[in-house]
Amino acid sequence: MKNKIIIPTILFIAVLVFSFFALSQEKDKSQPQANEPTSQENQQSSQIILFYGDGCPHCAIVEEYIKENNIGDKISFAQKEVYYNQNNAKELEAKAKICGLPTDSIGVPFLWDGEKCLIGDQDIINFFKQKTNGQ
Repeated sequence: MKNKIIIPTILFIAVLVFSFFALSQEKDKSQPQANEPTSQENQQSSQIILFYGDGCPHCAIVEEYIKENNIGDKISFAQKEVYYNQNNAKELEAKAKICGLPTDSIGVPFLWDGEKCLIGDQDIINFFKQKTNGQ
């Protein structure tokens, strides 16, 4: 009779301990590591932010221009995906508000240069051309 109570109790305690261990590991993964830069540090080191969406055809045009012209080697800027990353999407909304744009219909590609907003592939490509003196 005692074995019928002791074995399930031991199994229950083992499962409980394992669950706490697994949950504590997940919690550690979600917190930024000490040596990883925070989003504020990323913004300070790179004021220019290009917001894009995976699968966006206009974003692909900008991406192709950036690669073909080695823009990443000439200008320091951050790229942030907004379709699948809600934090980046909220940051995009905040930048749009600064520019006085309606937040319910913001499109990508969207570039924040530290002061103003640019929307659309041609405006962003022209911005990069101007910054690199058309090179």
